[in-house]
Amino acid sequence: MKIRHGALLIAFAGVAFAQTPSVDTGGVLNGASFAKGQPVNPGSLVSIFGTNLASQVSQADTIPLSKSLGGVTVEFVSGSTTISAPMLFVQPADPSNNVSAQLNVQVPWEIVPEGATANVSVIVNNHGTTSAPAQVMVGPYSPGVFSSNGLAIAVNQDGTLAWPVGAVPGLTTHPAKIGDVVIVYATGLGAVAHPPADGANSEDQLRATLVTPQILIGGVSAPVGFSGLSPQFVGVNQLNVTVPNVTPGNNVPFQIMLGGITTSNSITLAVSQ
Repeated sequence: MKIRHGALLIAFAGVAFAQTPSVDTGGVLNGASFAKGQPVNPGSLVSIFGTNLASQVSQADTIPLSKSLGGVTVEFVSGSTTISAPMLFVQPADPSNNVSAQLNVQVPWEIVPEGATANVSVIVNNHGTTSAPAQVMVGPYSPGVFSSNGLAIAVNQDGTLAWPVGAVPGLTTHPAKIGDVVIVYATGLGAVAHPPADGANSEDQLRATLVTPQILIGGVSAPVGFSGLSPQFVGVNQLNVTVPNVTPGNNVPFQIMLGGITTSNSITLAVSQ
């Protein structure tokens, strides 16, 4: 019995060691674009990639977001300031289905002063086991467009997605017309007036970004009626954009230009006459 007990302790020790979380080098990325080599910014959503980051899939179901999810917490550390991040989603790796370990969290609004750039440490705690600090640059802007299979999450005035007809079986989609206003969802558009608390949405008031980004649709500058936080989603920006006179097509590039960063032209929407 004692031999079995000792073996069990060794087995448990091995499991604990195996579950020590580790963040990939450069593994803290814009939560919409996953763009490498660019900073993230306060208030935005980021995805963290690594190993042993979680033991089960868990998704936030309340707002304000909790700062612990599925036994996982994430801390952002800048100098003497340590702030726990609001958590949206945690997922362990599943190699058999080509799924990577991933955490989706909000960068705390106060982690660096407004407009500043700083190298910040990110620490993951998975059921009491803590990762080594991972470094990420936090700066004023980190634009990224939310998309699915390369199609921007762009909503027509009738609530449908501005995608090619039949893009998703069973879902009504149609191109936006030239002159229409579409709502496009992004993250990382920088500081806003009267920022909400970490993990909170903006249903109490509209919060516009302090700087309005330039939007290109098909390479043509598009008028922006509103740039700010989406009322219902935490850490998500909403852009109300008028489709300019561009060449129609099912794969018209949608790009954000902000703070010297231009998002990929591989993210598209559909446009018709």
